[in-house]
Amino acid sequence: MKTKFFAGVVALLFVALLSYRVAAARNDMQARAEDRAQIEKVMWNYSRALYTQNPDAYAALYAPDGQFGTGPRAVQGREALKKMIVDLKQREAGQQPVYVMDLNSYVEFPDRDHAHMEAYWLEVSPRIGPNVPARVVNAGREVEELERVNGQWLIKLRDAAPKD
Repeated sequence: MKTKFFAGVVALLFVALLSYRVAAARNDMQARAEDRAQIEKVMWNYSRALYTQNPDAYAALYAPDGQFGTGPRAVQGREALKKMIVDLKQREAGQQPVYVMDLNSYVEFPDRDHAHMEAYWLEVSPRIGPNVPARVVNAGREVEELERVNGQWLIKLRDAAPKD
């Protein structure tokens, strides 16, 4: 009788442990899906801020010490990122707008609060009237490092021209 009771308790504990692990895995998958959706929104907002050349909206998508580019021409910190967009706006004043799109993005999570994203990007000039079709202006590959800061995903590093 004791053996049957002990076997029943062990079976019950096994089922409880298995249920716990399944629930934990489901919660982790749900959390990652939510993280991916938030990162997708950050990148959409990035494209929108760049297209509208809004320095405040652009810089707000970066971590306080976030960086665009690498090497000697890298721009780091929100104030410098704002200036980069202000300068861009002045250089491109009066020019035809360009839309920036991320394509075939891939996100992985080395840990709970960091993400690595790779994608291809495309710049498209929109159609202007019946005689000027839309056209591809530029294309390339990008790498982003993102981090969760106070519960919000932000860009730590955006490299729109990685060497590899």
